[in-house]
Amino acid sequence: MTAAPPQLAAPAPPAAGWDGDAARDARQRLWQELCGKYPPRPPADDWDATAQAREQVSSRLAREPFRLPNRTSQFHRQRGTGLILDWLEAQPGRTWQQRWAAAAAVEGGAGWRRLAFGWHRQRGLASLRPRSFDLVAGAGLLPLVCADVIRPGAGWLLGAGAMRGLAAEMERTRDRDGFAALRRADTAAPGRQSLALRQVAAVMAAKGGTIADITVGDCLELLSAAGRAGAGPGATSVYFYQLLHAAGMLPGYAPATVRAFRTRGQLSPAQMTGLYGIECQPVRELLADYLTERQPALDYASLRSLASMLCRLFWRDLEIHHPGISSLRLDPAAASAWRERLLAKTVTRRTPAGQLTSASVPRADALNPLTAVRAFYLDIAEWAIEDPARWGPWAGPCPVRSRDLAGRKQRSRRKARMDQRTRERLPVLPQLVAAAAAASAAARGLLDAASRAEPGQEFTAAGQTLRRAVLTRGTSARTLADDPAAGRRRDLTLEEHRAFWTWAAIEVLRHTGIRIEELTELSHHSLIQYRLPGTGELIPLLQIAPSKTDTERLLVISPELADVLSAIVCRIRGADGAVPLAVAYDSHERTWLPPMPLLFQRRMRAEQRPIPAQAIRDLLVQAVASLGITGPDGAPLRYSPHDFRRMFITDAITHGMPPHIAQLVAGHRDINTTLGYKAVYPQEIIAGHRAFIARRRALRPSEEYRVPTEQEWDQFLGHFEHRKLSIGTCGRSYNTPCIHEHACIRCPLLRPDPAQKARLTEIRANLTARIAEAEREGWTGEAEGLKTSLAAAGHKLTQMDQISASRNRVTDLGMPAFGTVTGRTITTSTHKPDRK
Repeated sequence: MTAAPPQLAAPAPPAAGWDGDAARDARQRLWQELCGKYPPRPPADDWDATAQAREQVSSRLAREPFRLPNRTSQFHRQRGTGLILDWLEAQPGRTWQQRWAAAAAVEGGAGWRRLAFGWHRQRGLASLRPRSFDLVAGAGLLPLVCADVIRPGAGWLLGAGAMRGLAAEMERTRDRDGFAALRRADTAAPGRQSLALRQVAAVMAAKGGTIADITVGDCLELLSAAGRAGAGPGATSVYFYQLLHAAGMLPGYAPATVRAFRTRGQLSPAQMTGLYGIECQPVRELLADYLTERQPALDYASLRSLASMLCRLFWRDLEIHHPGISSLRLDPAAASAWRERLLAKTVTRRTPAGQLTSASVPRADALNPLTAVRAFYLDIAEWAIEDPARWGPWAGPCPVRSRDLAGRKQRSRRKARMDQRTRERLPVLPQLVAAAAAASAAARGLLDAASRAEPGQEFTAAGQTLRRAVLTRGTSARTLADDPAAGRRRDLTLEEHRAFWTWAAIEVLRHTGIRIEELTELSHHSLIQYRLPGTGELIPLLQIAPSKTDTERLLVISPELADVLSAIVCRIRGADGAVPLAVAYDSHERTWLPPMPLLFQRRMRAEQRPIPAQAIRDLLVQAVASLGITGPDGAPLRYSPHDFRRMFITDAITHGMPPHIAQLVAGHRDINTTLGYKAVYPQEIIAGHRAFIARRRALRPSEEYRVPTEQEWDQFLGHFEHRKLSIGTCGRSYNTPCIHEHACIRCPLLRPDPAQKARLTEIRANLTARIAEAEREGWTGEAEGLKTSLAAAGHKLTQMDQISASRNRVTDLGMPAFGTVTGRTITTSTHKPDRK
């Protein structure tokens, strides 16, 4: 079923919303959007079952499937039904539902019993005590609800007015097949199953029909009504929605998880610009139009970043410091002040004493907003030529100069910081890997030993002695143990979960060098194999889905990585042998992805959820903190997922992988990006240069690297003696023949000597006379050759003049005279003073 949901009336928003009181307005808007997209079925006060006469209702409840096999129970039920019908017949209304509403039973909650008992008591009809009346009336109301005679509200049914046995009676009397389908699709604990079935029964009782008739809007209305009615946390559990979706009871347009209702999705450019409180309406509309024009070429995350830079860091900052500004033609002073403010940002930190302090620190990414603003102005100037009416009034001089975007020093410093991080973390990576593997094995051993122990029994594993916890109330799916040494209770299930996924994340990141978002998107479908055409050998490959650069790539799975992936698949595989489907949220694109058999997933609140990127970052921080690894400054050494990517590229290129292959493995568009990830070591430069020399020597003939003989040395020195010519010096290489057959005037390797200018002038005159003779005698070929030599002679004369001019030129170095640097001048009089 893929049709769009009908547009009906929307329920009221929940009173105690999901996001807290501080976001009440945003929650209200989100709820209105949800109700417009997924409206519930409208309430009704007239349908066939509720419009029947009392005799018809009583006769129907006395037959199957409403009749109980136990005669005593059936007697009490009929008696309770009669008491309720007596009470409702006295209320105004044409149908039983209208009379139920008129009796104020909808708002009364559990007080409906007191209302009914009080009515009977006033008329002398109450032959039972209050407690007995409550029991009989409750038993009589249940068949009326299941027979669709009365439809109490969903919140009333789950709140104080909850009825016992509602789900079981609904299954017996109204929809056996539907409840059976839900039980087959259920994978949760029994407690969650019973609660989910009770919630589904409440929707059926409030809206009528069977389970197949439940809509997405009905589920939303149930959560909203339960929150307003004061139902406990259990009554507002969302697992019933997951159960309906897994059983295929919801239409095709229904989201795969109820968590999708808590996200707003992608914002339009106009909504983005409205987040920053821009006061100038024309400028806000201009920015929205500009973002709309750029939207097709950008992904959503880049569009949000561009909106933040233009709206928050640029224009809103100008409005704060220059109230009333409404033009993009900025005053030079205002533009300069804005650039200065952009270079720094204010950060708030908490002191060890718990106080908040603010400080101004340099903005590390100041080039990004500068580039965005410059592109904004240049785009408007270009578009103004194509559409002057729309963009022409806004074209103006750009406040960001080209020299402001040089940023060579910032890029060099960033490269140095990245290389230093890699040089600090790569040497201790084996220690981190070994510690993560040991921690995972120890946690697994503790959990297995605790699972075999009885409550209250001590057990020893991984060098620790613990005692299996004794639970005083109920049971728990987690394995708990008391640690006498630490004096606390430990959750061994959670510890093993964290230790395993820490080890798995470290191993996958260091063996693949993938990005953190690519790690969270790995699925069972990513594991593929390729058969070599020649040998038929199967090569396991890991398919990396498109992420940052929108290009997929394939990585060869090493034996170590294969072991890790196999352990992950064996851990998450279900009882049927298949990897469960999990619904992931793309935080960059603000969209929900279809259910996928993700590798990094966990069971949480009766639902399979992907392990988010932030959780993996936290696991890495905790793992490094437990090892006590510190950097050169003594501070704890922190590993980020991207550090493994830099270390992977550095290690691969250092051990011989060509950079262009490393570029494909890393998924970079530009090889310079790959080389920027590779850290440079001083010893690596020396070793690389020496290896280059060794390879060159291996390729050259070995006789070139022997000691020359006396004859060879004399021949080498004689070569330079033979370079001297009449009008200059020959510049050909050693041990090479003269390719011009000693036609030196024509040779470009001849460097003329200015002292021989008179000789070259005489040669040119002789060439002129010989050309005249050849033309007179008709020697055409001779004349052409002499003309070439004459032109070369003229070129050499010009070269002589240039050499002479460069030798005789005096260059003023701008050295200051003494008078320009003295601090003051003292003058003395020529008149000699009188001596007395």
